[in-house]
Amino acid sequence: MFAMQETIRPSADLRNHYNEISKQCREGKEAVIITVNGRGDTVSLSYEEYKNMKSRIELLEVLAEAEDDVKNGRVAPISETFDDLRAMLQEG
Repeated sequence: MFAMQETIRPSADLRNHYNEISKQCREGKEAVIITVNGRGDTVSLSYEEYKNMKSRIELLEVLAEAEDDVKNGRVAPISETFDDLRAMLQEG
């Protein structure tokens, strides 16, 4: 299971301590939650963590679609699937 460290900091810290927050995100692989008037407003992540999170979400969406296809009987024999893939690869 994926659990990212989180730190909460006020918006003034973003302005006054940007380099420190950036380093915290990059090196500590932490999400820094920026608050305005004590309420969550934005989240800062390293670019690498953002890309990793986005990839995981995209994979989960594909898996959810596949699960829905199986549940609703939208499946084909594996041999047909491989035949389709081979045809696509030969075209490209």
